[in-house]
Amino acid sequence: MMKIVVLVKEVPDTYGDRKLSLETGLADRGASETVLDEIGERALEVALAHADRHPDAEVVVMSMSPEGSAAIIRRGLQMGATSAVHIADEGLVGADLGLTAEVLAAAVQRTGFDLVIAGNLSTDGSGGVLPSMVAELLDVPAATSLNTVEIGDGEVSGERASDGATMRVTAELPAVVSITERLPDARFPNFKGIMAAKKKPFETLTLADLAVEPEDHSASRSIVIGLSEKPPRSGGVKIVDEGDAGGRLADFLIQNRLA
Repeated sequence: MMKIVVLVKEVPDTYGDRKLSLETGLADRGASETVLDEIGERALEVALAHADRHPDAEVVVMSMSPEGSAAIIRRGLQMGATSAVHIADEGLVGADLGLTAEVLAAAVQRTGFDLVIAGNLSTDGSGGVLPSMVAELLDVPAATSLNTVEIGDGEVSGERASDGATMRVTAELPAVVSITERLPDARFPNFKGIMAAKKKPFETLTLADLAVEPEDHSASRSIVIGLSEKPPRSGGVKIVDEGDAGGRLADFLIQNRLA
């Protein structure tokens, strides 16, 4: 039986307001509704599609997020995941990528895995390095930014696009992969899935459960030392044609090095 752990994240709604708290430098989660990151849903779809073809596969949806995120994580169960793991602890408020990777790697190790699937880039922090960091901490291969994913017997493979070519990469299991938005959209939970999710295992972990103490890593944690609100946009240059608009437009383009 294969166990696939899918890393998902709660993020501010893409179509809502996104603001940083000027006091803490952290995302103001009250500024808009929060949702399950779309790239995480696509990663989950990859795992669920494999499970559709291999009924003995186990899919675990995992997230490190605030305590109030349980309902959003449960959406992964409604979509078809076998179980969920939620890491929630006040000590993780403001965690940087290093601490986040350490916590997730510890949770993945505790849960057990053959394959970890994540999105390549979250829509809020946009760090783009977390899957590689988790793979390094787990000491397993990482195949990142895949446009296709094929999960086989003892290996995972896929295509990664570069500026000048398309690469075919393969990694032996256990491994970590990250996917791009080229993968299919996620399925919608149906009524049967929503009802079944209520009875599926949902484990909540703290730092103590994972034997991780953020205080021990204060030297490596990044912090915000300064923050200011972006100034309002000033009005652009308006050119009214009085017979010389062409010349004035050309001058503007030259002055701003646009021509």
